[in-house]
Amino acid sequence: MTTTDATVSVGEQDFAPPTDRHKGAGTWGLGELTELERAQQLKMMREGQLGSVHSWELVTAVDGPGTRMTIFMNGCPLRCLYCHNPDTFHMRDGQPIMAADLMNKIKRMRKIFRATGGGITISGGEVLMQRAFAENILISAKSLGIHTCIDTSGYLGKSASDEFLENVDLVLLDVKSGSEEVYKKLTGRELQPTIDFGDRLSALGKKIWVRFVAVPGYSDSVENVEQVADIVCRWKNVVERVEVLPFHQMGTDKWESLGLKYELAGVEPPSKEDVERVRDQFRARGLEVY
Repeated sequence: MTTTDATVSVGEQDFAPPTDRHKGAGTWGLGELTELERAQQLKMMREGQLGSVHSWELVTAVDGPGTRMTIFMNGCPLRCLYCHNPDTFHMRDGQPIMAADLMNKIKRMRKIFRATGGGITISGGEVLMQRAFAENILISAKSLGIHTCIDTSGYLGKSASDEFLENVDLVLLDVKSGSEEVYKKLTGRELQPTIDFGDRLSALGKKIWVRFVAVPGYSDSVENVEQVADIVCRWKNVVERVEVLPFHQMGTDKWESLGLKYELAGVEPPSKEDVERVRDQFRARGLEVY
């Protein structure tokens, strides 16, 4: 499946809103949809007026600088074995949110953003699964002087035009492995689109914070970390930091509640020593590491 095919098949066609959802903050009251209603909804999605959102939260010193409103979108083309939010895999499982309603929430946070040097971060799932919706939010936020950030695997990077990226101040880029084989085991997809996207960001001078999850027995080997460092060093002109995140088991219950098989149930989190060894490997390449 090509990137374009993935965007369509796991995007518009995968969006079937939950039935009997009551109207709430930024949501629709939806029962069974007629074909006309469904067609109108898909039209609104293509235009970026409507998105499928899992949740949002206000965080400090996470997901970018300052205090941030992080918006978690539903829908992702990857199936990461260690995903702690498997309930974001499908767009149909999210809440239908109007872009205008979401922007009203964001506007109310402007004073906090200004005081802390914060802003908004659109995360996932995968933000680029809903590119049009994300772009509308980013454009509106930038027009208000709000710092913008996206958190992405880069797998759908081709769908982000240069015009889209003009409205992004910072990219949190998840580099999950340096080995194609390990990347495929961890995500079910290919590594190359992430590299290609990082290369584009570097050429555009777009700031990057790299994220890497150290998963024992998978991504934490010395060899794999060196391969990740090789990739990241291609983008040294724009990489401001590398965040090494230790694998954890906090999402196990979600996998079980969704009736999904959790492949990493027996994997222990890495020791502090192992995490520090991974960080030292990146530091040895002249990278700022957290």
